[in-house]
Amino acid sequence: MTQKIAVIGTGMMGGAIIKSLVKGKTSPSTITAVDIQAEKLKEFEALGVKTSSDNVKAVAQADIVFVIVKPGDVAKVLKDISEEIKGKLVISVAATVPLSFLKKNAPESKIVRIMPNLCAMVQAAYTAYCCTENVTSHDKETVKSLLNMMGICEEMDEKYMDAITAISGSGPGYMSIIVEALTYAGLKVGLPREIALKCAAQTVMGTGKLVLDLPADPAKIRDMTTTPGGTTIEAIYQIEQSQIRPAMIRAIEEATKKSQTIREKLNLT
Repeated sequence: MTQKIAVIGTGMMGGAIIKSLVKGKTSPSTITAVDIQAEKLKEFEALGVKTSSDNVKAVAQADIVFVIVKPGDVAKVLKDISEEIKGKLVISVAATVPLSFLKKNAPESKIVRIMPNLCAMVQAAYTAYCCTENVTSHDKETVKSLLNMMGICEEMDEKYMDAITAISGSGPGYMSIIVEALTYAGLKVGLPREIALKCAAQTVMGTGKLVLDLPADPAKIRDMTTTPGGTTIEAIYQIEQSQIRPAMIRAIEEATKKSQTIREKLNLT
C-alpha cells in the first residue's frame, strides 16, 4: 500500500494499530503518528514511523486518517481537521460514536466506524466495521486490507456495534480473568506459576482457534473433551455450579447498555 496514513491518537489502541500496520508490511515511512504528548511518539520514531504533534499538518499530507480519541473529543478533532479530510477515508475507532455523528461533523469525508480490540497488538483482533453510503467498494477493499493486518475483520450493520463493543471490544478484559483464574487453579494443584500461566493462555487461545478453524460449535468441543466418569465432566459439573453462563450474559447486557448510556450522556447523535 502506497497511500499515506495519519493516526491521530497513539494511546494503547493507536499504538497497537500502528504496530500492526508496520508488521503487516505497510512501509513505516507512509505512516504518521500524531499525538500532543511528545513522549508517546518516541517509540514510533524507533520503528521508522513519521511523527507529529500537529493534527492539521499530518492529515493534510495523508490519504487515510485514523481517529483514535475519546468519544467526547471526536467532534473537536474532526472540526479542527475538517478542511483537510474532505473526500478522504476517515476511520473512527471511538467507541459508541455513531456514523450519523461522525458524518455530521465531517460531511464531506468517507467515514468508516470500526471496533477492534487490544488483540490488535498481536495481530489477533476481531474488528467489526460499518461505513457511510459514500464509501465505495474500492474504499472497502482498502479498509479490509488494513484491518486484516490486525487480525480478522467483518463488515456489519451499525445496529450491532454496541454489542460488538461489549463482547469483543472489552473481551480481552474478560478473557484475562479466565486466564488468571486458570493460572491460580494451576498454582493450587501444584503447578509452577510460569507453567500454569502458559498452559492457561495457550489453552484459551487454542480453543478459540478450534472454534474458528474447524469450524466447531463450542458445545461440540466440550463434548469432544468429555468422557464418562472422566476429569473433564467432573470439572464442568463444578463450573456449572458457579452460574458462569448467566454471569457472562449479564455482563455483556450491561456493557451493551453502557455504550448506549455513554452515547446519550455525551449527546453523540
